[in-house]
Amino acid sequence: MVDLLAAKNIVKIFGTLRANDDVSLSVKQGEIHALLGENGAGKSTLVKMIYGALQPSSGHFEWLGKQIAIESPSAARALGVGMVFQHFSLFEALTAAENIALALPGKFDVNTLSERVRKLSADYGLPVDPAASIADLSVGQRQRVEIVRCLLQNPKLLILDEPTSVLTPQEADQLFITLRRLAAEGCAVLYISHRLEEVRQLCSAATVLRHGKVVAACDPRKETPASLARMMVGTDVEAVHATINHHLGPVRLALNALSTKADGFAVAMKNAMLEVRGGEVVAIAGVAGNGQSEFFDALSGETAANRADAVMMDGVPCGFENITRRRKRGAAFVPEERLGHAAVPAFALSNNTVLTRHAVDEGLAKRGVINLSMAMRIAGKVIAAYDVRKGKPDPEARSLSGGNLQKFTVGRELERRPGILVVNQPTWGVDAGAAATIRQALIDLARSGSAVVVISQDLDEIFEIADRIAVISRGQLSRAEPKNTWTLEKIGLAMAGAHEVAHAA
Repeated sequence: MVDLLAAKNIVKIFGTLRANDDVSLSVKQGEIHALLGENGAGKSTLVKMIYGALQPSSGHFEWLGKQIAIESPSAARALGVGMVFQHFSLFEALTAAENIALALPGKFDVNTLSERVRKLSADYGLPVDPAASIADLSVGQRQRVEIVRCLLQNPKLLILDEPTSVLTPQEADQLFITLRRLAAEGCAVLYISHRLEEVRQLCSAATVLRHGKVVAACDPRKETPASLARMMVGTDVEAVHATINHHLGPVRLALNALSTKADGFAVAMKNAMLEVRGGEVVAIAGVAGNGQSEFFDALSGETAANRADAVMMDGVPCGFENITRRRKRGAAFVPEERLGHAAVPAFALSNNTVLTRHAVDEGLAKRGVINLSMAMRIAGKVIAAYDVRKGKPDPEARSLSGGNLQKFTVGRELERRPGILVVNQPTWGVDAGAAATIRQALIDLARSGSAVVVISQDLDEIFEIADRIAVISRGQLSRAEPKNTWTLEKIGLAMAGAHEVAHAA
């Protein structure tokens, strides 16, 4: 059988960095092919060239056995290549239908297109409301828009970059059904993921990159997650260790009937009660769009609480305080959206360090003057500690791969050793080795006496690091209970709202 797509000796150079170094691989029609590698291995660079967003420095691509040049994303789409990026390429001020229309050739009628979106999205089990504003959608819902936009173009090759990093297990299962159906219909899928168990379940072939080079090709169904991780990082991945029967300190973060107003399509928080003691990790599970962002914003001070004592930090009411005041009290926050919320895309890493550290690092910003050498030193410590791969000493945030930017934004706050840490989706899009490093750092921070709150949709992660677990559903927070009292079935019921009646009572 002739390969649908073949990469032949692809090299891509950025300055002194060889992001891809003599990379060759082939993808067959109807095949779900995994592209694996640690953060910075060159995966995103390679697929951007396949999609025409970048051009190779040398080497070429072949399509159905014929050499081609993919000069632009529009040329790639005309060829039959669709791509869902890790960082979504959607305009927040537009509706789902309007965003989809931008990728389609020719003129369009909104009503006709909306009906096509409804029919196709329902047919593939990825429901999308074409009239919904992108700004009001959860991350998981935005991804559906991206996928449906691709499917409307009848792709022959669909590229997915970390598609399940923003999905619940149920949403991921539905996505797998959709991908298997597409493969059965003859569409090839090039699948980038750090979740190795799902790669084993879904993919029939895998190519592994390390430092820009192909180091292995295998059938992932015949491997284990440990052996795949070993191929990716070159060594065994360290297991995460959580101390049992550890000492708990005083309550450092307390929520007392925390409520927020529904603003537009935002989910209102309803009388959330929670106490987090020094020494413990409390994880918040939930389906995307059930109030996680609003919960995070209320804890961080980006939105005001209903009253001052609704949020207590080390015994001090701070529900009306802004994020800077809360940082000065020893709290730190890592939002879900790393590019645009946790980091300014056009700012260098040193300047992004200043944004969250100026109020708490003495001498970093004094009388309006930034100490650039100090900012560089802090950024350098984070880069070294969390192995942030980059092309130059102080790159812009947007030049980093998604996983490397995640390591930087989480590491920037962990390096402070805050007394209270609230982090939303801490290992979104990072490889197995980096995920283990971040999770261990969260546990170690808690064991040093800090109170750590982790909002996560990754149930494996939650069971690995949490001491207690609560579930958020439609803006209501369940009681936080010890991890060993939870099962996947119980969490699933709570995600569906089973706790709400009892909680309200």
